[in-house]
Amino acid sequence: MKKRKNHSPEFKAKVALEAIREEMTLAELSKKYGVHLTQIGTWKRSAIDNMATAFTRRGGALEQVSAADVDKLHSKIGQLVVEWDFLAEASHQLLGT
Repeated sequence: MKKRKNHSPEFKAKVALEAIREEMTLAELSKKYGVHLTQIGTWKRSAIDNMATAFTRRGGALEQVSAADVDKLHSKIGQLVVEWDFLAEASHQLLGT
């Protein structure tokens, strides 16, 4: 059984750009890069559809969040949930409900 190829985003962009330029047919690009022509067509459509994001304002782009930040936030959420549960139980005991 043949293993799937995982192409880098840079490779996909390069092939898609060549497909957009239309200097070669999809069949020629397929033979040149060893990628099925349907896949090249998909990358081309995706590149065209997402091209507008290259022109968004700097503040409009989403920031990348590190794994450490995510772990820190998960820890904080857990702490707040425990505190919330404790205070809810304490308030029920005080009110006698």
